[in-house]
Amino acid sequence: MTQRDQMQYDVVIVGAGPAGLAAAIRLKQLAQTNARELSVCVLEKGAEVGAQILSGAVLDPIALNELIPDWNSKGAPITTQVKQDQFLWLTESNHYKIPALFLPPLMNNHGNYIVSLGQVCRWLATQAEELGVDIFPGFSGNEILYGDDGSVKGIITGDMGIARDGSHKNTFSAGIELHARYTLIAEGTRGSLAKSLEQKFNLHANAEPQKYGLGFKEIWNIDPDLHNEGAVLHTQGWPLDNHTGGGGFLYHLADNKIAVGFVVHLNYRNPYLNPFEEFQRFKTHPAIKPLLQNAKRLSYGARTINEGGVQSLPELVFPGGALIGCAAGFVNVPKIKGSHNAMKSGMLAAETVFEALTNGNSPALLTPYPEKIRNSWLWKDLHAVRNIKPALSAFGNIGGTLYGGLDMWLHSLGITLPWTLKHKQADHESLTVAENAYPIYYRAPDGKITFDRLASIYLANIQHEEDQPIHLRLTDNTVPIATNLAVYAAPEQRYCPAGVYEIIKTETTARLQINAANCIHCKACDIKDPTQNITWVPPQGGSGPYYESM
Repeated sequence: MTQRDQMQYDVVIVGAGPAGLAAAIRLKQLAQTNARELSVCVLEKGAEVGAQILSGAVLDPIALNELIPDWNSKGAPITTQVKQDQFLWLTESNHYKIPALFLPPLMNNHGNYIVSLGQVCRWLATQAEELGVDIFPGFSGNEILYGDDGSVKGIITGDMGIARDGSHKNTFSAGIELHARYTLIAEGTRGSLAKSLEQKFNLHANAEPQKYGLGFKEIWNIDPDLHNEGAVLHTQGWPLDNHTGGGGFLYHLADNKIAVGFVVHLNYRNPYLNPFEEFQRFKTHPAIKPLLQNAKRLSYGARTINEGGVQSLPELVFPGGALIGCAAGFVNVPKIKGSHNAMKSGMLAAETVFEALTNGNSPALLTPYPEKIRNSWLWKDLHAVRNIKPALSAFGNIGGTLYGGLDMWLHSLGITLPWTLKHKQADHESLTVAENAYPIYYRAPDGKITFDRLASIYLANIQHEEDQPIHLRLTDNTVPIATNLAVYAAPEQRYCPAGVYEIIKTETTARLQINAANCIHCKACDIKDPTQNITWVPPQGGSGPYYESM
């Protein structure tokens, strides 16, 4: 049995994203205000805080205003205020602008900021450290620790220095046991610890299936004459068909830079659809392409996004801790925003934890936390748009958008429709068999505006040791060929945005090759695999993409 060092904290937080850092800051603020000692640590699997953060991102500062009201004077990297808001419906060769007067007020970006969420998290980390929070980058949460009573008592960080064959290198270092009175899980979308907790405590028993999107983002440096700092553009329609949800975005940051991106909802049906290639097609549209001509692509990344809303929220608490941020799923789909809700959930969990630690009995279940969520503006934010995603799934993009617009307009007028639409199936259940689908042929990349995946992941600055265990695990090694290839034409070759999965064929055999060193930790495979045969777990600490300003 591996001998491990142990460290004791009052609170351990897994994940240094907006939720985890907001929770840590709020805990220390409360301790400082009440003159109490409180030990808090935050684990971050990336090489540094912000290295694996990717978001659009237009930030609603409502939660930050509550957490750090003087964020501006403290040098927060939040300076580009939205000054222009457009929404386009795209056809293959044309576009139609939706007048601002027709858009529901919930869609308005007035008062929001275009940011690099990675840079915001780096700044939040400095605020947390100034308050005395211990932050450990390069350490993944690998395993849940349970007490004798079955409650969570902390986590074990991942071992390092293990070779692909499982042997210990001379650099081997055993993971550390971090014991805590409460553990907050802030891993982001489809985290491995959250997934194991949901299974152990049946946290999804009373929830509908979580829904997801796969989001792509690139940063470009464009012609100054075409730059319009503070401009925000969102699109729907082409290149997706009416039964495939998603859309594009284009945000003008400072210094002649733009963020261009695309989201594909992962309940798409056609196994031949390639979300990465749909993003490349989007960039060729006449409304987008002129901005990218004679421009330089600086970075690329992709990640999955929670889209289920209130119907898909699991039980937020388990004995010894709670789920916060995207580990639970607080994204507002039509607003394309989740950071403000992630931060608020972390703050509310922190307040609940502090109350539990100071009332003398430290109950195992943080039952006030879900109550605080339901009584907060976070719940109102999500409840107002609860029918939008299921409407898109049920009625298609055109019908769902018309329904969603009406629903949101009525809500803005104080009229709440009495029903809540349901999510009928999980995303991995939505694929049709290949023989009933039509192949989609994508044009070869031009190397100027469109690119292939290998050229793209080079810009994600991936850092993986080749000689480490593969962190994409198959439950059954026969399934990729016997089922995925035979029935669904091996969709893992297409839904992965980094070219991790490759079918190698000879005259007589076929096998699945996993190029784990390409992985950018989006977790689309864990979500979309039709047989749920793939499980993503964290690789050795610090491995993965290194995003500088995504």
